[in-house]
Amino acid sequence: MELDIAPIGDRFDLYDELGGGWPEFMSKDPTGALYYRYFDRFWPEFSLLAVDKETGRAVAKAHSVPFAWDEDPAGGLPEGGWDWVIRQAVHDHLSGTKPTMVSALEINIRRDLRGCGLSGRMLSAMRDNAAEHGFTDLVAPVRPSGKHAQIRQPIDAYAYATRDDGLPVDPWLRVHVRAGATIVNVAHYSMTYAGTLEQWRSWTGLPFDATGPVDVPDALSPVHCDVDQDHAVYVEPNVWVHHRI
Repeated sequence: MELDIAPIGDRFDLYDELGGGWPEFMSKDPTGALYYRYFDRFWPEFSLLAVDKETGRAVAKAHSVPFAWDEDPAGGLPEGGWDWVIRQAVHDHLSGTKPTMVSALEINIRRDLRGCGLSGRMLSAMRDNAAEHGFTDLVAPVRPSGKHAQIRQPIDAYAYATRDDGLPVDPWLRVHVRAGATIVNVAHYSMTYAGTLEQWRSWTGLPFDATGPVDVPDALSPVHCDVDQDHAVYVEPNVWVHHRI
């Protein structure tokens, strides 16, 4: 498939075709809402859209943000992961602080084309885009795509598990490592958000009627449910990876 990969620009009619693709509860992170409200104004050149040249249809998108971090990312990145880097990028933009590197945030492939190798092509385009803007480091708080199937396994064990060939057992971490990335550290509270039990019932279709951990489909760790306090909290771990460009 021959692709035209470029910043979204004014092609939001095509961009909107790629909406969804995540479980409903994933859209409730307030920090994510902060990013998606402003990304086209604050960092328009760091959101890429891939269009099939033959059909003219959008096939994938890739979001990233520039941010300031004075330390060597290989030495460790913040535990706050995805939420942290979005807030950092917003603070840097509003304060006029010069960014020093780029963080990937999302690669989303059209549902009917998943498993066709497009994620690797979009990652490569994201790396190239960072280099074109003068950056030598791309990091990513990766949401390991296979972790939901082992929801009770500690992330510190899952993140570093490897196959016989030495590559990560997780498919999405494997894409990054094959592209030259190194796994840096776990971000134990990369996404954190709460809701009432009724909200969680509406988001998941689950009863949320007993205090304790709740295994929610597609979640990477159990949701903490407290019936007496009428709330549940989801804390998602991610895995920081680092690409030297």
